[in-house]
Amino acid sequence: MSTTEDRLDTMQAVELAEGVVIRLRVAGPLLRAGAYGIDLLIRGMGMSVIGVVVMGTGLVVGDRVGFGLLALVGFVMEWFYPMVFEAGRHGATPGKRLLGLRVVQVTGSPVGWGQAFVRNILRWVDAMPLVTYGFGMASCLATRRFQRLGDLAAGTVVIYARDTVLPRLAAPPPIAAVPLPVGLTADETLALVSFRERAGLWSVGRREEIADQAAALSGAQGAAGASRLMAMAHWVQEKKQAVGRS
Repeated sequence: MSTTEDRLDTMQAVELAEGVVIRLRVAGPLLRAGAYGIDLLIRGMGMSVIGVVVMGTGLVVGDRVGFGLLALVGFVMEWFYPMVFEAGRHGATPGKRLLGLRVVQVTGSPVGWGQAFVRNILRWVDAMPLVTYGFGMASCLATRRFQRLGDLAAGTVVIYARDTVLPRLAAPPPIAAVPLPVGLTADETLALVSFRERAGLWSVGRREEIADQAAALSGAQGAAGASRLMAMAHWVQEKKQAVGRS
């Protein structure tokens, strides 16, 4: 049943070495491209302002020195702009922050300087061929966590920093709780309870469509399957509450 939740959104479960499971909502390539465009605009504006200052300085120190300084500033902006911001406190460039994104390790931990360096130094590979980001886009679409080549090498992933929290409204309890016919894993039990909590937010058709994915557990399809799944979830919640009171 855990695969059902995976199909509904981009939430990815990551199991740490300690056996703890965390969930990260990864960002797709379209939103990341928008953040890159914003950063490109910011860098372009910054280069324009700095260019005016440097060229003014060039009138005093010479044109060659002025062009050299401008080239040095362009190099720093291209390679160190993303690295400094992503390894910083917010883990995101201004463009990513505006769109609510953040770069983290695949374990959910903040990115270090070494990882920020690796993911950005490989950006020139992702940008191939000819700055089309064809390699990076192909890698994003081929990986489950939308990781470009730089992300794969650095062990990083781009996630939503401001995750939208949907209201979780419990559906009306069924007349009687139905015990689980088989044992479920922790993830499967969580998915079952989550189905009941979110059922009230979905249309009847959508609720039955999702319930049909677990027909092997409920033994029914359509409205009967959805009702039986909620009855099983109700039994799990009652059992959990009973254990908590004991």
